[in-house]
Amino acid sequence: MGGIKLSVHPLFFLFGLYFALTGRIFLFLICTFTAVVHEIGHSIVASKYGYRLNNVVLMPFGAVVKGNLNGLKFSDQFKVAFAGPLVNLAVGIFFTATWWLFPITYSFTDTVAYANFSMALINLIPAYPLDGGRILYSMIAEHKTPKLARNVCVLLGLIFGVSLLGLFVFSIFKNLNLSLLFFSLFIIFGTFTKPERVGYVKIYGSLSEEKLLRGAVIKRQALSGNATVKKMLSILDEQSLNEIVVYVDGKALSVLNQEKINKIIENGNIYAKISEYLSVSTLEK
Repeated sequence: MGGIKLSVHPLFFLFGLYFALTGRIFLFLICTFTAVVHEIGHSIVASKYGYRLNNVVLMPFGAVVKGNLNGLKFSDQFKVAFAGPLVNLAVGIFFTATWWLFPITYSFTDTVAYANFSMALINLIPAYPLDGGRILYSMIAEHKTPKLARNVCVLLGLIFGVSLLGLFVFSIFKNLNLSLLFFSLFIIFGTFTKPERVGYVKIYGSLSEEKLLRGAVIKRQALSGNATVKKMLSILDEQSLNEIVVYVDGKALSVLNQEKINKIIENGNIYAKISEYLSVSTLEK
């Protein structure tokens, strides 16, 4: 399967240094944890469509992940984008409920709850590179064109970024707010981040040589040829070698081993029927 590469943007180090100098390193660690949880939400939903994160770049207020989800319907891209804020909302509600049920834990849970609620709300702002921008992109592209959607999102990202930068300049003469500077740079840098640097790659089911030496389970399941590749993805076990027995008209027509399954995932349309990819010639196209 391959691991997820975690990298850190220079702005993230500056953000951490700022928190350290102001004696709030614990808050910085909570924000980092919240950002990672946020990306896990994206990754879980993306994996349902045969994709995984290939690189998470931590930045102040989150991570820049525009998502290279070629082949996915815009409605499904919407779900992947919304998953991050949704997970943060769930975590925030959980910790809020914890301190309501056990008031003694308030001093330990309030910061985590606020951090997750803030992460969710900030990421719903309709501007790149935030999830709100990706959600807006999916909605516009679904009904108009991807080019128009991209232009609208970039424009909104620049408007928000420059506006926040202006507010930071204004704060210099009133009450200095460095968070506005970091946030504005986060949006401006993220707006111009190349999609191929941080995105998603298709999942290919495989096991390492180390696991195979210990022995691996072969998981055999049955599925109708009329089922979609997307459905097949939802029942695969990442910890096993998969075999899918494909039935057509009540008869076992073919057995897909892990290698053939990988080829379908790599070359196929996840919304197509499995029966369309049963022949060797079709898989090799």
